[in-house]
Amino acid sequence: MTVAAPLPAASKSAREENFPVASLLLSAATRATVMDYYHFARHADDISDSAALSPDGKVAALDALDRALKGGEAGPEQILATRYRAAVKGDPALIDTAAELLNAFRRDARRNYCADWDDLLAYCQSSAAPVGRFLLTLHGESPATFAASDALCAALQVLNHLQDCAKDLDRLDRVYLPVDMLAAVGLDRSVLHQKASPPELRRVFDRILDLTDGLILRARLLVPQVRDLRLRLQTAITVEVAARLSGRLRREDPLAQAVKLTPADYAQLGAVGLVRGLVV
Repeated sequence: MTVAAPLPAASKSAREENFPVASLLLSAATRATVMDYYHFARHADDISDSAALSPDGKVAALDALDRALKGGEAGPEQILATRYRAAVKGDPALIDTAAELLNAFRRDARRNYCADWDDLLAYCQSSAAPVGRFLLTLHGESPATFAASDALCAALQVLNHLQDCAKDLDRLDRVYLPVDMLAAVGLDRSVLHQKASPPELRRVFDRILDLTDGLILRARLLVPQVRDLRLRLQTAITVEVAARLSGRLRREDPLAQAVKLTPADYAQLGAVGLVRGLVV
């Protein structure tokens, strides 16, 4: 009997994400493929965040994952790429959704800031949008759903950057808050070392949340576009999670405390999302 090789240790588990990674709403076979995608993405993210690798070393490791993902030479360090490739039977569209993530991680290896909102959205187009496109493609949905999905994924990514803004600077020397927004109120990245947000930083947060709420509004168009009932229900819940988290970040200070949703929030949002996913 063949024993499956162990997965590389990850810095973060699926349960720690803001959104359900492989929801029970999805079929068992689909959940298995989703987890293969998640493990690949988390491993690539950990490479880009590694304190033990130089920028060039990170890019080289990510390039090796890319080659393995596309059917090239692979060793034990690329097991998650080959495992995902096997799970999707080498489907080019699904392979592309994983390969695009690597562009975001290559950028993280060499660059630690976003110049402006458009630059942040460009980053999200590689770091977040491929996840939504993966799920939609896996379920046989039309590419016409991609625009609204990209908006939802970008919103979730930006909200996560706001939640982790202090931690990203402290641990990774990385700031995703647009540099021009900080400069416009006389701030730089050092403000994120403070234990509470000054009024100027609060204005930056609120401006980012205004723009993110615009993304969430566009994302609401995705729900009725999704034909697969299971995925549509999950999509509706995820949109509600994004909206609730945005509201929480408006009321709470991510420098002063961990801003996150509670189990009660998720239970309530699950109920709301199920209703909205059914009534389309």
